Amino acid sequence: MNLTDMAGTGRNTNEGEFALIDRVLKPLAADTPAALGLTDDAAVLTPAKGKDLVLTKDAMVAGVHFREADLPGDIARKLLRVNLSDLAAMGATPVGYLLATFWPEDLPHTWITDFAEGLAEDQEEFDVGLLGGDTVRTSGPLSLSLTAIGSVAEGKALRRNGAGDGDLIVVSGTIGDGALGLRALNGQLPDIDPTSEEYLEDRYQLPEPRMALGRALVGKATSCIDISDGLIADIGHITEESGLGAVIEWEKVPLSEAAQAAVQSEPDLIATVLTGGDDYELAFTLPAERRDDLVKLAKEGGVPLTIIGEMVAGEGVRVRQADGNDMPLSVRGWQHF
Repeated sequence: MNLTDMAGTGRNTNEGEFALIDRVLKPLAADTPAALGLTDDAAVLTPAKGKDLVLTKDAMVAGVHFREADLPGDIARKLLRVNLSDLAAMGATPVGYLLATFWPEDLPHTWITDFAEGLAEDQEEFDVGLLGGDTVRTSGPLSLSLTAIGSVAEGKALRRNGAGDGDLIVVSGTIGDGALGLRALNGQLPDIDPTSEEYLEDRYQLPEPRMALGRALVGKATSCIDISDGLIADIGHITEESGLGAVIEWEKVPLSEAAQAAVQSEPDLIATVLTGGDDYELAFTLPAERRDDLVKLAKEGGVPLTIIGEMVAGEGVRVRQADGNDMPLSVRGWQHF
């Protein structure tokens, strides 16, 4: 991808913008040979022998996916991380990413610099680099799009359609922190203590893609998905693709101490925990006879794993309460439209 492409070709492009893009974005591709130094029209990527490429794209729009007040570095890191989470859900290892940015006319150059610094920080953490992309001006709102590319052993990508009747449903980490974190940032958890508030906000703004766990699940999990739209909605995608139903035991859903405190203070938040999304944990299914594998998988993945239910004959997702009755949920998850 050459510098002209990275800087855009609109009437408002000027030499200062070329210099800015050259300074803040070109270094992001320095350690990615396939990017060709961003001096050509496109990157050249050769898959390793015996590997499949895995591609995913997510977009973020100011006022919809992040708040105007959010720090640009945090926005950049979340943009990259939510895409890496998709790769994790397929069992893939990151190879590189393409970036498209739509900068408002009045966006300060310092905002762009801070944004690039956030990308650089996570590139180092997750061993991934920029392959190319495009930047354009817009009358607004600020919009960002990132395409992540990964690789996985040929024919071994984790899918949503392989769950079997009786398979265990397992989740990584804790559930509900992301959605509660957004509520905390919006001042909607007034009774929560400052430590818990900070924890939840951080979980929302900087999710942790479970890359090691995704790789460990290859050849073991029968299906997998990352929890972005909400636990119930995303388990629902597995049930739909696998032609089965699912039963989730509410009492087994793992909650952080901060989430437990919020739910105890306001029980109606149970619905937010189950349907709010933005957790970016992995939910996967595993044959019941492989239950003992979970200890090793948790160690390899570097994250606690919890069995929360099982796949059953039928359709849809039911949440069973401690009294044995199904929990009524008016909303199943995040709606994009």
